[in-house]
Amino acid sequence: MSWFWLLLSVVCEVGATLSLRASVGMHRKRWLIPVGAGYALAFFFLSLTLAAGMPLGVAYGLWSAIGVVLVCLLGRVIWKDPLTRRMMLGIGCIVVGVILVELG
Repeated sequence: MSWFWLLLSVVCEVGATLSLRASVGMHRKRWLIPVGAGYALAFFFLSLTLAAGMPLGVAYGLWSAIGVVLVCLLGRVIWKDPLTRRMMLGIGCIVVGVILVELG
């Protein structure tokens, strides 16, 4: 069940971060509701992940790494944000790092 809670936490965190970008520096006020709700739900589901028994280092590592990768990729798709070779190398390092932590 911990993986389910972690997945929900990541989805909420990514949604909140993308909403923060959509708010254009918090000038588009309607986006502030999904920002606040998304981050609150992300931390709530992350706490359920930990309560379900996933170790803190693994849960937080996966949560942050998957979030970074998804935000980078979705930022590219939605807003045409840059995604250079160096950035893709960084994403690859994140993936390798998460795998090493998971196997650790």
